[in-house]
Amino acid sequence: MWIQVRTMDGKETHRVDSLSKLTKVDELRQKIMELFKVEPERQRLFYRGKQMEDGHTIFDYNVGLNDIVQLLVRQKAPPTEENKNKDKEAELSDSDSGCGSTQSESDKNSTHGEVEGQTAGTSAQTNTPELVDPGFGLYKINDLIDARDLNMGAWFEAQIVNVTKMAKTPKEGAGEEEAEEEIFYHVKFEDYPENGVIQLLGKDVRPRARTVYQWHQLESGMIVMVNYNPDDPKERGYWYDAEIQRKRETRTLREIYAKIILGDAGDSLNDCRIIFLTEIYKIEEVGSLGDVPAGSESPLKRSNGPECKDCKDNPNVTCRSCNCKVCGIKQDPDKQLLCDECDMAYHIYCLNPPLTSIPEDEDWYCPGCRNDSSEVVLAGEKLRESKKKSKMASASSSSQRDWGKGMACVGRTKECTIVPSNHYGPIPGVPVGSQWKFRVQVSESGVHRPHVAGIHGRSNDGSYSLVLAGGYEDDVDDGNEFTYTGSGGRDLSGNKRTAEQSCDQTLTHMNRALALNCNVPVNDKVGAEAKNWKDGKPVRVVRSCKGRKHSKYAPEEGNRYDGIYKVVKYWPEKGKSGFLVWRYLLKRDDDEPAPWTRDGKERIKKLGLIMQYPAGYQKEKENKNEVEVEEGTPSKAKRKRKSQESSKSSPAKTPKKVKVEEYKLTREQKALIKNDTANKKVWDEAMQSLSLGPKFLSKVEEVFLCICCQEVVDQPITTECQHNVCRECLQRSFKAEVYTCPACRHDLGKNYSMAVNKSLQDILNQLFPGYNNGR
Repeated sequence: MWIQVRTMDGKETHRVDSLSKLTKVDELRQKIMELFKVEPERQRLFYRGKQMEDGHTIFDYNVGLNDIVQLLVRQKAPPTEENKNKDKEAELSDSDSGCGSTQSESDKNSTHGEVEGQTAGTSAQTNTPELVDPGFGLYKINDLIDARDLNMGAWFEAQIVNVTKMAKTPKEGAGEEEAEEEIFYHVKFEDYPENGVIQLLGKDVRPRARTVYQWHQLESGMIVMVNYNPDDPKERGYWYDAEIQRKRETRTLREIYAKIILGDAGDSLNDCRIIFLTEIYKIEEVGSLGDVPAGSESPLKRSNGPECKDCKDNPNVTCRSCNCKVCGIKQDPDKQLLCDECDMAYHIYCLNPPLTSIPEDEDWYCPGCRNDSSEVVLAGEKLRESKKKSKMASASSSSQRDWGKGMACVGRTKECTIVPSNHYGPIPGVPVGSQWKFRVQVSESGVHRPHVAGIHGRSNDGSYSLVLAGGYEDDVDDGNEFTYTGSGGRDLSGNKRTAEQSCDQTLTHMNRALALNCNVPVNDKVGAEAKNWKDGKPVRVVRSCKGRKHSKYAPEEGNRYDGIYKVVKYWPEKGKSGFLVWRYLLKRDDDEPAPWTRDGKERIKKLGLIMQYPAGYQKEKENKNEVEVEEGTPSKAKRKRKSQESSKSSPAKTPKKVKVEEYKLTREQKALIKNDTANKKVWDEAMQSLSLGPKFLSKVEEVFLCICCQEVVDQPITTECQHNVCRECLQRSFKAEVYTCPACRHDLGKNYSMAVNKSLQDILNQLFPGYNNGR
């Protein structure tokens, strides 16, 4: 398997080979380091908007064959005094009593004694511990403060239990008198006593928030503290600093959108809707609480998000997520066992069989996670087949073929977006005679979108395309016309790909869709025949090499697009198997010559149409052949074939390149291009690709791609800076109060007039007919 890695600016792209779905992200970083020369710690990898983290596999992120992973390179941070002291901070975090504490042992003992002496259930307001001044720093021991969690960037209510200081390492060339001291605050989080004492710097500690803003006091640009949940914005979360971006008030609605600040590293979340508008706190500054009684607690206890999202920490609600998975009753926590695999709790008396006491073993597994000893395969034993696998057709098959390496179920690496999925007629840029190695490539081109099914359509609309693969024994192919058998009437249970006809077909689903293409009302009893069959809906027809055994018109390799056909008539009859099948007669109605005719073959040569392979397929095949040869001495047949391949690839016998027929524009199309003066430079670049034939349309698609939606621009706005963007995309950008060009960030102004470039829209509609129908 291989993928592509591209830098955020798009300037550098490399292909990463020899990957597996189980390749871990940290292993991927090592391969990227070899290609991009960027250390793993400076790599930020993104796939479809998600940041990829170490410890996970690329399968966890659904990364597919030839997909693009974006690489953002972190800048190298210059060495600072803070970085130099990180090791010393780590040493301090191991022990709170060492590291040059200035508080005496007697002070500590007296302070702890006061805290322990408080009666259970007594509030902190009635019996507050006495504040102890350490003689340095901005806060006193026992101060109630807000402390920042360094991992999340959120603020939590805490209390200072100790204050220490340590000398910084002096800068080179500085004297001893210039050495500074760093002050550390040892804090304990009120709601999380199990975390113990945490050591923080002054920038991560501030006075406890006490003041709640009223609605009329809030203004854009203010820095406040709000409750927000980044994972689920509709639920209560933790407390973060936020910059108010906009405030909106109507007769029935009040809204505030803010930028959530995630710590002091500069990370943030823009345009976040704040739902708890009555709980927006003022950020207190040091020394601003001089009139507040020492040690007094915040008048309003802030609430964080519930630990359990199912029961919202309601003690009166039974919950099988945060309590016993069997009964869900919130009682007897001392008689609950926690599974070491799934982390679910069980009462010892709810187990089957129940336990009388907590087991002494360190590890315990619940019945769902515990391995059944009867299912364990011992050394020398064969694997036991699962019940599901024993029912599959492969269980009784003698075939040794590895179906897992096939291309039938490989996901698409790209999708046709220049026309909607329900498009009738030819696909722009895909001439008759185009060939693809695999069906998945036919799907990517838009000619026939299903990977396996023979008919593409909708039972209430019609059929858009079909594939002739010789799957039914009743099919008759005469080239310019053929008789096609409908789908159904086969028992494909047990994961069978093909089977004999075993029941009657009905005019439903795809059979009905194909009948709707006939220019006559549908008759599901006896069928119908169209008098003016050329007025029927067009069907794109693809012939597969699998039909070669029944038809001389099928290609020798891969799949080939053979043009437009129309349904002349359809009728039911008994097939060779003795069951009822629906038959369809289709005739060719295409101006382009058929690919098996002399004219068609000449046109294929002029357009330079050759077999198309998936990206990297041939290179992967060459590598595989090399491995096969290296594994052992090749046989005589292999050596002969290898010598033939090398002789074919020799430069002396390379066939001359046939000149591709130039793509021809109509007089109207040339006039529209000439009228589009705003994009003259872009059209000049695209017109240089006319000599490439059908690839000219791919070039046009590339140069007129909207940078926002990554599709051909619809209702295009040509900006002052000569970039093209969809009107809807630009409107969405302006709605988010971003008034710059999405491509180059040129300032367009808040009152920018979004005038559609009519000339560009008309020429794109002619080159890609119907491309905007699905928008």
